[in-house]
Amino acid sequence: MPSESFRTVRWLRTLNLVLQAVLFLTLFGGLNYLASKHAWRFDLTRQRKFSLSPETLSYVRDLRRPVHIVVSLSEENDSPEVRGLVDEYVAATADLPGRITKEILDVYQNRRRAEELGLDQPDVLVLIAGQNRQAIPVNELYEIKNQQRVAFRGEQALTSAILDVSSEARQKIYFLVGHGELRPEDTDANRGLSTLRVQLEVRNFTVEAIDLAVTHRVPADASLLVAAGPQSRYTPAEQELLRQYLNTKAGRFLLFLNPRISASSLGLENLLLDDWGILVNDDVICDTGAENITENGDLFIWAFLPHPITNALINYKMKLRLGDTRSVMPDPGRSLGNGLNTVTVAATSTTAWGERDYTRPPFVFNRGIDTAPLRGMDPPDRLGVIVASERVRVRADLPFSVPGGRVVVFGNADFIANGRIENSSLLVALNAVNWSVDRDRQLSVPARPIERFHLSLSAGEFQRLRYALLLAVPGSTLLLGLLVYWTRRT
Repeated sequence: MPSESFRTVRWLRTLNLVLQAVLFLTLFGGLNYLASKHAWRFDLTRQRKFSLSPETLSYVRDLRRPVHIVVSLSEENDSPEVRGLVDEYVAATADLPGRITKEILDVYQNRRRAEELGLDQPDVLVLIAGQNRQAIPVNELYEIKNQQRVAFRGEQALTSAILDVSSEARQKIYFLVGHGELRPEDTDANRGLSTLRVQLEVRNFTVEAIDLAVTHRVPADASLLVAAGPQSRYTPAEQELLRQYLNTKAGRFLLFLNPRISASSLGLENLLLDDWGILVNDDVICDTGAENITENGDLFIWAFLPHPITNALINYKMKLRLGDTRSVMPDPGRSLGNGLNTVTVAATSTTAWGERDYTRPPFVFNRGIDTAPLRGMDPPDRLGVIVASERVRVRADLPFSVPGGRVVVFGNADFIANGRIENSSLLVALNAVNWSVDRDRQLSVPARPIERFHLSLSAGEFQRLRYALLLAVPGSTLLLGLLVYWTRRT
């Protein structure tokens, strides 16, 4: 009889343990189900760095089609802000038709997928919506000073890119041809722009060539016109088409001009000088500074003024390498009250001058003949090589100004050719395109400061911390276990 009672008690205890396990698993499963269907998320950080702004939420919750974000980060690039931000976009659109999804890609281990996306290096975000793609280097998501990340502006850049790539209409860039210009479909090292074209298409632009003498019009879908190294004169009809496009349609125009061909011989002098306040000098820049000239005579440009075209070069302390270059500057006699803002964004060193008699070396500066920096012009004591001009119209019925067109003139064209294009020159060209077509638009989302916490320990403090972790914590656990054992024994 006692044995039967003992057996019954044992079965009751076993049944009790089984029921407890079933109840625990049921509770655990139920909580996870509720969490998956009715999750609550709270951002308790001081800067709310893991929360999307109301403006961004209003945009992404109204996307017309899904967007897939491929994140490729190297092990050396510690970017927790990027991962957290992408997760926020995914969470905010999880149950919406235009949902945002993510994919983590190791470009070295998954080479097939990386080649499909055109990636050969990590630290790039690729946004995909249908046939549209846009790539964003991770460094463009940060504000950098003295090569240190000081603020995170990823929400501005990523929201803008999501809106661009999710749009069914792609912005079109037309390269002018018919006058000896460098062509976007040409793969030649010296005369082709196929490398630049590929980079533009990766960023969700459509690139085409156009001969205005044949079409007799600028297409209505033209977001930007580009003339890269023209060699012969534009006809009066073509000049008028350019003038109407820029002035009456608030057009955008990038002009890359090699030296030894004057702007007047191309028929563009009046358009640039009268309409946009840009003076293109007929000279070749020379420099006596050894640190400013390469062995083969290329020119190093170090001086950049803050501008969307050059901010990245300033932040990363990069230099721009150019071949034969002419000087370009704002017209000193331009009117300052007509809504035209013309600025130099890249300039030579203080030891450079513009040689006007460039057919007979050796070149020596001749005061009063050669081009010298003008007093009172920014940057002081330097010659400009890139000038940006923007016309802003202020309308009486609006509390803000409206951009009326943008023109950027470069004193060199060969630096974007296939055989010469480098990281810095590609960056300048892409930034000029983005600024011209308003791809650099700033949403009203402030950049978030990056907080850094430094734990400074002396050698003695570090040694004590090590002993505490290795001995004190396990020892305390052992002591607690012995205490429980002793209590149960007594």
